Amino acid sequence: MSFNRLIDKIIETQNPTVVGLDPKLEYVPGYLREKAVREYGANVRSATAAIYAFNKGIIDAVCDIVPAVKIQSAYYEMYGYHGVKVLCKTIKHAKKKGLFVIVDAKRNDIGATMEAYSAAYLGSTDIGAAEEHEMFAADALTVNGYLGTDGITPALELCKKNDRGIFVLVKTSNKSSGELQDRKLESGETVYEAMGAMCEKWGSDNIDDKYGYSCVGAVVGATYPEQLAEMRSKMPHTFLLVPGYGAQGGGAEGASKAFDERGLGAVVNSSRAIMLAYKNGNYSEKEFGVAALNEVIRMKQDLTSYITMPAAPESV
Repeated sequence: MSFNRLIDKIIETQNPTVVGLDPKLEYVPGYLREKAVREYGANVRSATAAIYAFNKGIIDAVCDIVPAVKIQSAYYEMYGYHGVKVLCKTIKHAKKKGLFVIVDAKRNDIGATMEAYSAAYLGSTDIGAAEEHEMFAADALTVNGYLGTDGITPALELCKKNDRGIFVLVKTSNKSSGELQDRKLESGETVYEAMGAMCEKWGSDNIDDKYGYSCVGAVVGATYPEQLAEMRSKMPHTFLLVPGYGAQGGGAEGASKAFDERGLGAVVNSSRAIMLAYKNGNYSEKEFGVAALNEVIRMKQDLTSYITMPAAPESV
């Protein structure tokens, strides 16, 4: 099961951290941008080539000590064709390095449209040849569940078929999330509680015996630790993706509320703090990978000072 593979990697690395690869061109060290311009000229191709070199350097630096990366598709789509090509290349390189890949695209629709989104990220596409071809080939995809079951079923079917996972938006980390998500329904529960209950229901026939989680995960932000603890309790079979640590104001103590009594059940994302670590300290631009690695180590130590997970298996 998809999230079993992620949990295995978390235990192996003793690190519940996911590195967010959300690059803006301004984040990329100047020498990489200059090199790309010399090769391709001052155009979109050189911009995306620099971004890919940056992504690749970070992946290569941290791949041995983190279990996963989260790639936000919007930061690639903004560069059009060349950006989407880099999205594909980044996913491929991260998987080559043994990382679990979450694509953060927050897709949602109904019927054939959601089937197409799901096929693109979680399945394969029929191109009229002898076999279908995987396109983005993510291990997991963030989805918006607020269209209801019609917008989840196509993704869920491919998760079960292809050993993939989804993370459904439940209680997001942004400041205005409460405008809708905290509203009370006639039942007395909040909208985010209702969405959490739906996540449990959607995954109820796919709970794995190894760790007790289904292929349906949930996004619950570190910026709301009380709600995070509440949803951990109310969603015992739902693996959590926790954004909001670091630059958005969430801390390790609050994020620790996402974990179960075994120190499992969640992964905590950091993006800007890792990508821009080379700008905070005595690093040269060419040491951006070292800086990212050091920030990941710091984050790991921060998180694991509040949680205790199972020991890593001894190497044979």
